[in-house]
Amino acid sequence: MTDTRPTTPAGTPGPDHRARHAAGPAVAVLRGGTGEHVEAVIATLLEAGVRAIELTTNTPGWREGTAWAAQQHGAAVSVGVGTVLEPGQVDEAADLGATFAVSPHLDPAIGARAHERGLGWYPGAATPTEIVHAWRLGARAVKVFPAAQLGGPAFLRQILAPLDFVDVVPTGGIGVDDAADYLDAGAVAFGLGSPLVGDALTTGDLVALRSRAERLVAGLAR
Repeated sequence: MTDTRPTTPAGTPGPDHRARHAAGPAVAVLRGGTGEHVEAVIATLLEAGVRAIELTTNTPGWREGTAWAAQQHGAAVSVGVGTVLEPGQVDEAADLGATFAVSPHLDPAIGARAHERGLGWYPGAATPTEIVHAWRLGARAVKVFPAAQLGGPAFLRQILAPLDFVDVVPTGGIGVDDAADYLDAGAVAFGLGSPLVGDALTTGDLVALRSRAERLVAGLAR
């Protein structure tokens, strides 16, 4: 895949990243648990206003949850599959009705298959070289991972100063109350796992989940 997207010339205003991104700005990352509460967790997140859900391939019931979300909620949710480690999992995601695929790493073969199947591709990257390489390979947006450990919003601002033509989705270590800081730093969206989901996938505690999700959505509206 050859990149044909223009970069931003020096001295000109940066692109409006958020206007180009359909899934987000908050992407709830569902990982782990027993598989028993997947559907209830997804429904609770949607009711609280979180519209993008990523089910990882090491989550029990991820296949059933992906298909259920796509069939039951349709355009009301952007549902994706995360921890995609090889192209065959892209095929599974597409067949289940997912609209995007997320990886912790950068693998051009996964990107090629995602493009063939019409899925958005969100590969993980940490350095400027990796981020630009992923973008040139056709990533819908680049998953900057692990975001908090790399330096948080301050790191993102530094990276996007010369790379403001790249759409980035920081993920990893982001909290409910500091998520908006990543958007202010230039992210198009962000991914939240355990700080948002907590133990809901294991215990089914939907009350606490709803409270966190509503706090997240309210914080983004300010």
